[in-house]
Amino acid sequence: MKILKISILALGSSFCGLAQADMIGVKADASYWFYDGKAQVQPNNITSLSNKTGIDNLLLDPYENSREYDLDRKGSAQVSLAFEHPIPLIPNAKIRYVNLKSQTEKEVAGQPVYDLNIDHTDFILYYEILDNVVNADIGLGATSLNGDVKTLGLSKTDIDKTVPVVYGSAGVKLPFTGLSAKGELLYSNFNDTKITDAQAELQYNFIDNLLVDVGLKAGYRILDIKLDDYEKNDLKFNFKGPYIGLDVHF
Repeated sequence: MKILKISILALGSSFCGLAQADMIGVKADASYWFYDGKAQVQPNNITSLSNKTGIDNLLLDPYENSREYDLDRKGSAQVSLAFEHPIPLIPNAKIRYVNLKSQTEKEVAGQPVYDLNIDHTDFILYYEILDNVVNADIGLGATSLNGDVKTLGLSKTDIDKTVPVVYGSAGVKLPFTGLSAKGELLYSNFNDTKITDAQAELQYNFIDNLLVDVGLKAGYRILDIKLDDYEKNDLKFNFKGPYIGLDVHF
């Protein structure tokens, strides 16, 4: 985290002369994400896990266990809150959260192959480098994963991982229409953990005045998580699907 703090300070020095918010503002959004995807939990020591669980070669032989299994389509609320200000050097701050809860379509003896329950939280510090018809942000932060994955209801892998991330977003507004488009990307490849989180959306502001902007939005999000050699397992999760929601800017 020391390296992360130094990097954020350097980023602030580089962009201190660029665009920042004209005044203090708060951005909040809430949406509902309809996602499906794939999951895989591959033990590094297949033999020991088989002996431990008593499942002789059931989904644990090298061929079968190299497979990714489809996840049921689920839905979850996702929220974010951002604070912006006009002070140079000090970055704006944003937090995003979603609970990822799903299980595989395939079952064995009435139990899903994998049953996931993971809290995914992003803590982001960023700078506005453009803020007009075209807007762009860039920053650094950390992603926290907390939860567990059950395999066939017999073994459980607890997840508690925080990694540094880079963040970027870009958008464009169509003047006098209330319409805008935006894309966000969050990426990490650190300490045997790789996370790619990308989303794109369209928004229509049906309230737009000096006090508050309120908009309806629809988009698509793809979240890919890979944890290598974590608790003697290689974990792979992919979540993808559309979302709809509200965006409020005070």
